Formats: sequence, C-alpha cells, structure tokens
Amino acid sequence: MEKRRYRLFMALMCQLLALVLSPALAEAAPAHIAAELVAGPAATPGGETTIAIHMTPEKGWHGYWSNPGDAGLGMQLDWTLPDGAKAGTPRYPVPQTLVVSGLMNHVYESDYAVLVPFTVPAGAAPGSRLPVHLRAQWLACTEQICVPEQADLAVEVPVAAATAPDRDPRFAEWQRRLPAPLDATGMFSLDDRTVRLAIPLPASTALDAPHVFVGEDKLIDYAGAQQFAWKGDMLIVTLPRVKLDPRGSDSLTGVLRLNGAGDGIAFSARPGTVPTGGTPIADDTAAAALPSLPLLLLAALAGGLLLNIMPCVFPILSLKALSLARAGESESHARIEGLAYAAGVILACLGLGGVLLALRAGGEQVGWAFQLQEPLVVVGLLFLATAITANLLGLFEFAVPGFASGNSPSSFTRGAFATGLLAAFVATPCTGPFMASAMGAALLLPVLPAMSLFAALGLGIALPFLAVAFVPAIRRRLPKPGRWMVTFRRWMAIPMGLTALALGWLTWKVGGFGFALAALAGLLLVLAALFAAGQAQRRGKSARTAALAAGAIAVLALILLPTPAPSAASADSLLATRPFSEKALAEARASGKPVFVWLTADWCLTCKVNEQVAIEREDTRAAFEKAGVIVLRGDWTRRDPEITRYLTAQGAAGVPLYVWYAGGPAKAEQLPQVLTPELLAEKAGL
Repeated sequence: MEKRRYRLFMALMCQLLALVLSPALAEAAPAHIAAELVAGPAATPGGETTIAIHMTPEKGWHGYWSNPGDAGLGMQLDWTLPDGAKAGTPRYPVPQTLVVSGLMNHVYESDYAVLVPFTVPAGAAPGSRLPVHLRAQWLACTEQICVPEQADLAVEVPVAAATAPDRDPRFAEWQRRLPAPLDATGMFSLDDRTVRLAIPLPASTALDAPHVFVGEDKLIDYAGAQQFAWKGDMLIVTLPRVKLDPRGSDSLTGVLRLNGAGDGIAFSARPGTVPTGGTPIADDTAAAALPSLPLLLLAALAGGLLLNIMPCVFPILSLKALSLARAGESESHARIEGLAYAAGVILACLGLGGVLLALRAGGEQVGWAFQLQEPLVVVGLLFLATAITANLLGLFEFAVPGFASGNSPSSFTRGAFATGLLAAFVATPCTGPFMASAMGAALLLPVLPAMSLFAALGLGIALPFLAVAFVPAIRRRLPKPGRWMVTFRRWMAIPMGLTALALGWLTWKVGGFGFALAALAGLLLVLAALFAAGQAQRRGKSARTAALAAGAIAVLALILLPTPAPSAASADSLLATRPFSEKALAEARASGKPVFVWLTADWCLTCKVNEQVAIEREDTRAAFEKAGVIVLRGDWTRRDPEITRYLTAQGAAGVPLYVWYAGGPAKAEQLPQVLTPELLAEKAGL
C-alpha cells in the first residue's frame, strides 16, 4: 500500500509540475496526440450545435477521460467565444481501462472526439460565421512516459436561418461512441469499505465484461475488483473504496461500459438505499460461455462419483463399509437402505446448496465448502468425529449412523439416511475433476438449474451405495455378517481417529492456540460423559442421563468458546510466494512476467496432496526462479471476500484453484485440480 501511495503521489506531482512549468517545451515538441477542432452543423440564432475536439494519438500513446483514474490528467479547456455564445459541458466517449504497475487509468488508445455543446448568440446574423478559439492542454502518455501537450485551436461555426444537417460525416460515428444517457436516477450508498450503486436498467440488457467509470475523484479504488449483480430491473454494483484520503459525495455520476465494443450508458445517482443480494454476474475472466445444462448435470454426477475416491472422503468410508457389509441379508431391506442413504446424501447436498445460494443472494461472499470456514462448525465436526471414534472403539454403544444397534428395518433405514447426511457434509468441502465446472456454474445459474446441479452431485456420491443395494451380484460378493465385523469396526476407528486429529489441527489453524485449547477442554468433558455412559451400559443400567449430559456439554462448549483469533499469515513455502489480492494480481500481470495463482485451504485434503506432489518441489522452485514466475498464494481457510470474488470470476465454486498467466496480455489458463509432479515445471519452461 505504501509503495502504491508513493507511486501515485510522484506520478501526479511530476505531471502537475510539467504542465505548470513547461508550456514552452510542450509547444516546441511535436505532439504525440494531434488535436483538431471541428464545427458541427449550422445552427439558428439562439440555437445549439456541437463542436468536436478530435484527438488522434500516435501508436503506443493514449489520452485520458475526464477522470483519468489513478494517474494522468484530464483535458483542460480555455475557450475564447463571441459575446453571447456559450460552450457546455464536454461529453466524452466510453473510455478503456489500462493498468500500469498496479495503477488503473481511464484512457483512449485510438482516435476519439470530445463533443462540446455550443450555444449560438441570439443576436447572431444568419449566414455569418462565428470565430471560436480554444487553448487545450492534455497529457499524452505511453506505459513508460508522459508528455504534457497543448494546442491553440480555432474553428468557425456557421449560423443559418434554419437548422442544417451535419456536414461532416464523422459526427455520426462520434455521436455513436458517446454513452447513452440514462433517463432514470440511480441510488448509491457509502461505507468504509465499499461504494454500492443501484442503476435502474432492464434485466434483459446484455452485459459482457461490464465496468463502471466514476466521475468523482477520491471515491473508489479504481484498480479494485468490481462486482455486478442483477436484482430484477436493477443492476447492483459494488465498488471498493479508495484507501488513501477517501472523500464523501452528495452525488455520483459515471459511465457504465456494457461490453468490450465500447457501448455504454451515462448515469447519475443520489444517496439512498441500495438493495442487497441479487444474482451475481461473472466478469470477463470467467469462462466465455457455460456448457449446456445436460453437460453440467453429467459433470456434477461424475464429480460426485469421483468424490468417493478423493482423499477428503476417506474418513467416512468406515461408516459406509460397515453399513454395506450388513446390507446383504435382505434384498428388499438392502434396496430400501440404499434409497435412504441416497436420500440423505441428496438432501444434504440440496441443503448446503440452498444455504450457499441464499447467502450469496444476500450479498455474502461465500463459496463451496463455506461451512468449514467457520471455526464453530469445525469444532462441531471435531466433537462428532471424536465421538464416532470412541463408539467404534467400544467406549460406549450408540446407534451410530450406518451401524444401527436395532435389527428392525426402520433402524437400518434411519442409519443409512444419517450416514448419507454425514457422508455428504464431510465429502463436499473438496472439489475434484468435473465437479469444479458444475459447482462454479451453479453459482451463476438461476435457482432451479443450480439446485438440480446440487442434486446431481448428491446422486453421484450415492451411486456406489445404490449399485450395491440394487445389484444382487455385487451384494453376493460381500462377506457374510459374523464376528469379523467387531474386529473390522475397531480397525475402522483408525481413519476416523485420524480425521479427528486432522480436525483438531484445523481448529488450531482457523481459531488460534487459545481457541483450540478451549475446544480441547470441552472435548475432554464430552468424552468423560460418554465414558460414563459406556460404564452405565456395561453395568446394564440406562445411559440416557450421561448421553444427555454429553450433548449438553458439547452445546455449552460451542457457545462458551472464546472468539477465534484473526487469520494468521500464510505458511512458509519452498516457493517465493506473495499474498494473493486483486491488486497484487494486477501488479504482477503488469510486470509482464508469468504469474501462478495458487488458492488453497487447510481443510482441503486435495489441496494438501497437490502441494506435496507438485508444488512444494525443488524442480518446481528451480523452474519458477529461472522463468521469473510470480507466485500469488491465497489462503481460503477462513472466509476471504477477495478470494471468493476471484473464484466466482473464474467460474470456480471452491478450492483448489490453480491459474496460470503466461505473461504479457495472455489470458488466464485454469490448470487441472489434480496436479501431476511435472506440470508446473513444464509450464514455467514453455
């Protein structure tokens, strides 16, 4: 931030001094932007016409919009007009964005015309020509240098008895490039972090890489990411506030660029209430077009199926195995149990998906696996995994999901349903092949298609269990129930115990040492109550009181836990990493060097496997150093709005996400979510 402030201050000071102290130099030097004053059609006395200031930059040079952005200066106009004549407010065409060293500029890199309304004096004689003189000053820049320039321009405006058509055919094109004025006033609100803007616009308006250019200075961070969402016939725009000397405003004017062709609208807004939520719009870094819904449904189904072999799902395979082993007794019971398990999985996926869409519609920056970004949820899972581990070890007996203690069909069904709920809840934090595109699309689609993708994901997770339940040949291969199941149950405590240890480590990572210590104390009290329940069971007495005490202790522990510590700095890496941010990415890309964006989370086992297999390697480090690759690492363990915005922009629902920028103007290339050992070194060597 300090470096950016210094660059901004020095750029502005140098340009101001150049304009004030060097007019003679500007006149002597050849102009890099040629200026021409062009009169519009003849106007009647007292009527209005248009004067165009036509600017033609040399190749590689650019001029500036009225608000130039982080650096640069807008055009300064000094008119000399006949008595009674008046020059109005200049109207600029829709500008382009140009990021140089992390600074956002609003520029024109090809010829453009600033149109100025001109009012003819009421006493002007028809047939006369009015002399108009203009001293114009502007800044001509490349990406390396800026030169102040000026010109004395003159033109004669014809006066006619009746309004005449345009004599110069260029005026039609210049008029077309102007942003169309919006006939309705928008609303805006300010806080310490954002400017939120509501622009009344039909929802049918096509938007492709939209961008808002704000006319007022010191209001927004020009280089910051802009978020767009539709809420009915209202476009909701969220703009980051400028951090250096922010100012307030009683009004807001600007231009909304609609697409890359330069179409736009000019709007104004007044302070007021801006609606929350809406359907987010992906920006230009997202995939050019979403696949068709049938293909997305197949991808979600395949992604859910593959989750059964992903590392993040392995801790609950013990529960599945116990349930599957017992399911071969009755064909009808096996099918009912398979359907119950599938219902649990699909319901959990629909529930998580519905909550995710509701939070995003409410303006929250969340993504897939958002539940594990909350420390209390992690502690709750820690308590659950530890209790299941203790149960599998025989510390106490309980109707564990997937291994119901009763022998009735209803107990088997309830157990399978509960197993499905837990399986989906633990499995869904990770994303794998096929799943990433489907879940990313779900965040951009309307509600019904999005929910169908979540349901397809759940069906994919449940498919192996359904296959066993409905295919007798598979069930016949399962071992017959017997004493081996007791031993198997004890062995299955190992992966569940490792899961509990991992959740304990994650509790420390997301909440800090004090938070983890308090959670451990609560966990010990819960285990003590469960041990008391087991003792009562072994003596043939009721364990209800001890079991209720264990549940009450767990709830109280979650309520009384201290506030989690703020997120810690990123972990050490073999690579020379920088923290990910939107500004850091803009600066890295502006350097022209290759950029590797690496988004991870401590609770994502796929991420950790990739880091050990492909990222944290000596050959990767050597290849990156040789190629000068800039590595931006983003930690999504705790909620981070900037990372969530970038994930959405890339069409991804969660981590891991790996994006490669080859340098220069190259577009983003998403790498596979399962990295091979040589992939990154090969990318750096291209």
